[in-house]
Amino acid sequence: MEEIELYLDEAKDQMNKALNHLSLELSKIRAGKANPSMLDGLLVSYYGAMSPLSQVSSITTPDARTLFIRPWEKGLIQEIEKAIINANLGLTPQNDGQQVIINIPMLTEERRKQLVKQVSHECEQGKVSIRSIRKETNESLKKIKGVSEDDVKNAEETVQKLTDDFMLKIDAFLRKKEAEIMTV
Repeated sequence: MEEIELYLDEAKDQMNKALNHLSLELSKIRAGKANPSMLDGLLVSYYGAMSPLSQVSSITTPDARTLFIRPWEKGLIQEIEKAIINANLGLTPQNDGQQVIINIPMLTEERRKQLVKQVSHECEQGKVSIRSIRKETNESLKKIKGVSEDDVKNAEETVQKLTDDFMLKIDAFLRKKEAEIMTV
């Protein structure tokens, strides 16, 4: 019985990790508003080493349509601009000699629909991960020696309930992000 509990706890932990990963991926999809997390994962060449943008500069949003990136060293301005252009984010960096300025364009209806498709795809990937965790957990439960079929059946039902709960959470993420993107 104790072994079953361990498998159930592990499944829940893995499903939480999958949900956190999905949340992180969705935060990178911009909804027309300036957000410093849009630049997460962007690497800049800093003394020959690739460093995250957030570690070599401060990123602020003075208003809903503008990002200011103020590097710790002025010499990084060109590197930051190059990294933003090469990242193919659809953003055009400018600089005033002190900082890099990014004006976030309004989203067109077509672009909004593309973003909704991207969000749907990410959510579907999250669901695939959850279903995969369910499958692996159920297979592991069946291999446990010395437990009754009823205990395994009950554990599988618990895993299914967990799976259903996480699917509902993913659907909620999808609806929330879709509404955020489609709001003009």
